[in-house]
Amino acid sequence: MHVDLNIARFDPESGEKKPYREEFNIEVDETSTVLDGLIKIREEVDGTLGLRCSCRSAICGSCAMRVNGKAVLACNTKISDLVSDENKSINVEPVGNMKLIKDLIVEFDTHWQKIKAIEPWVKTDAPPPEAEYIASNESMMELIGVMGCIQCGACVSDCTVLAVDESFLGPAALAKAYRFLADPRDDANNQRLKDLNEPAGMWDCTRCMQCVEVCPKGVDPMGRIMKLRDFAMEAGYKNTTGARHAEVFSDIIKNNGVLNEFWLPVKTFGMFNIPEMLKLAPIGLKAMMRGKMPPIFYEKIPGSKNITKLFEKTKVV
Repeated sequence: MHVDLNIARFDPESGEKKPYREEFNIEVDETSTVLDGLIKIREEVDGTLGLRCSCRSAICGSCAMRVNGKAVLACNTKISDLVSDENKSINVEPVGNMKLIKDLIVEFDTHWQKIKAIEPWVKTDAPPPEAEYIASNESMMELIGVMGCIQCGACVSDCTVLAVDESFLGPAALAKAYRFLADPRDDANNQRLKDLNEPAGMWDCTRCMQCVEVCPKGVDPMGRIMKLRDFAMEAGYKNTTGARHAEVFSDIIKNNGVLNEFWLPVKTFGMFNIPEMLKLAPIGLKAMMRGKMPPIFYEKIPGSKNITKLFEKTKVV
């Protein structure tokens, strides 16, 4: 089977200031992966091609890269799943939101700095045990999913928030933070939640689900971030815009059965918060000019009392 691997190339020592594309036509087996194709190119066609790989078994996470615009592990992405009789071309590029070093190799320093920032170790005030700290089987079963993270950086690559805000902790670090907050042996929950409640923390996630889509291990980073928010609100950390947004969102639906998009930002920031209202004014004006301004008043939908009862039964505030 012949395929065309269209690879993003960049060599800082060559004098090229920007990445460029180079296409390689190679013959591969039906069972070949994208990584197999890249190694074939490096070994038989162009020995200067830069990439990372190690286990070739979707364990180490070294070969994370974007294939056809989506972050994947190249070692478990079959070429035959990406091509057809009409289209034999595959686009390969380095993961996003990290500094490019060469070709498909990126710098992971910022990623590890953010992992370290959440202090990824168990903190306990209990006296040292005689042998080891014991956690129940039930509690550890809850953590198995998030502990499956191999730090490949796929979620970081495709995070839409990191694309516009480099200060955001990111899905990998926040998922790791959940791992320790949910650990019954950890005694630092209050301080962890206080730190994560700061700007660039858990409330900056936009819930785009890209991290969930690309995670090769089913860690569900976004789901972990949502749990962190629940922990924070249960602990009384409700002084952020994100927390107020969540409360106002629920309150509007609880009382009306439908979301009122006009009052959601107004109540979130506060009607008398003049600076924020002035920031929202241009957006409202554009919406009005394009006929997209939501009405100020909504009528309650039929059966809204049933929705209110659901909120009350489930204790949703």
